[in-house]
Amino acid sequence: MLKYRSNTGFTLIEIAVVVLLIGITLLFAAPRLPDSLLTDPSKSASRWVILTVKSLKEQSVREHKQFTLHADIATNRFWSTSESMTEEEKQAAEEKSYRLPGALNLVDVEYPDGEKMSSGQVDIRFYDRGYSDRAMLHISDGEDKISLQIEPFLSRVKYYDSYVEF
Repeated sequence: MLKYRSNTGFTLIEIAVVVLLIGITLLFAAPRLPDSLLTDPSKSASRWVILTVKSLKEQSVREHKQFTLHADIATNRFWSTSESMTEEEKQAAEEKSYRLPGALNLVDVEYPDGEKMSSGQVDIRFYDRGYSDRAMLHISDGEDKISLQIEPFLSRVKYYDSYVEF
């Protein structure tokens, strides 16, 4: 007569081997995100500018206020203020400014009339009726350059992988 075990199952070693094999398979077979997508400073700065411009356009319409995106070319910093802020609030906003990551530099800001600002502070205004100043931001890491075009009536920012002028 045959005896059947009532305690059937896998041992701890068998489970560990299966988990290890699945882990090794996933390590080689799973698609990977490109490292540059998550760590590239120019893409990070581009995302920040794009999201900030969209947010300022929406906020200016919602709150019926004029907002300004300030860019300090010498220090590679950005910050935003509104017309209703006190001087202390504006100073605090400047102190909490966004600095371009890594070795990125704000080369210049260009306007459609051909005027290029390559030093000092540049202001881009967002009006309470939903439009903004038209401007082109040029950012460089020494080798590569990108251009970000802010359109007056569109909430999105055009991204160019090279130095583009109006």
